[in-house]
Amino acid sequence: MYHSVMDDPAKHTNSLGEIIHPTLKFQQQMEVIARDFNPVSMDDVALFVMGKKRLPPKPVAVTFDDGYADNLEVAAPVLNRFGIPGIVYATVGSLDKKLPPGISRLRYSFFTTKKNSWSDAKDQRWELKDRLGRSQAFEAAAECCACIAGDAQEDFVSAIEHQLEVEPVKQNLMLTWDQARQLIRQGHTIGSHGMSHPNLAHIKTDDVEFELGESKKRLEEELRSPICHFSYPCPILQPHWSASTVASCRKQAYATAVTVDSGPVREGDDPLVLHRVPPTLEVESLRWNLECTFIGRAT
Repeated sequence: MYHSVMDDPAKHTNSLGEIIHPTLKFQQQMEVIARDFNPVSMDDVALFVMGKKRLPPKPVAVTFDDGYADNLEVAAPVLNRFGIPGIVYATVGSLDKKLPPGISRLRYSFFTTKKNSWSDAKDQRWELKDRLGRSQAFEAAAECCACIAGDAQEDFVSAIEHQLEVEPVKQNLMLTWDQARQLIRQGHTIGSHGMSHPNLAHIKTDDVEFELGESKKRLEEELRSPICHFSYPCPILQPHWSASTVASCRKQAYATAVTVDSGPVREGDDPLVLHRVPPTLEVESLRWNLECTFIGRAT
């Protein structure tokens, strides 16, 4: 489970935090997967779970959440070199607005503002005089942001940007629609990560239906390609999926949905609640996590 891959992650920690992998580390990890494991696609995984396809020993699917431009510009050339099919789960609203998900915009706001304090909707005052204070305020705002979707979420994030006197992130961090099409032409897959990246287990049922259905519809219209795979956003709060969200995924005819819960995928698993292996920075740590997953140990 990856997000972003960059040559110099330090330049973007204020917006993306610790979800960036350095290019060299990512390249080394993909070399391990190509050499010591067997890369497969999410289409392969879907067929395997349903008992319709046998996979080679130690199969590994490589996934990316959110839909960052570096998935095409940096990660894809590495994947192509090693013959690894990737899947990018795109947040549709972020592609439309050319802005990162609301959680990342909040992080950027709290860690770059020149304001010394912030008061939330309950009039609780948060001191922003050091990194710890900024982190605590960000986490409080992020929990609220995770529980709202669509226009309400945009209004919430924009209001905090205004309060903190911070302009939205200017870097071109997100994929464009044309870049998403390029990924498909290169043999990779685009899946849905929803419209606005809320925590689906904490929002209204109507909003869940919209996040799942509208994102699928928009992606299929823009990309002229079936959208069969979904990734549950996991901003801050747990749980990040529920029986209700699984039922909604099934209603929208997704073939698979992946979580951030750690573990292997086995034949007969519910294809709409699939586990993934957590990301690591060091190459040997990734190898260890994968090997432990295959023998059924927790990572």
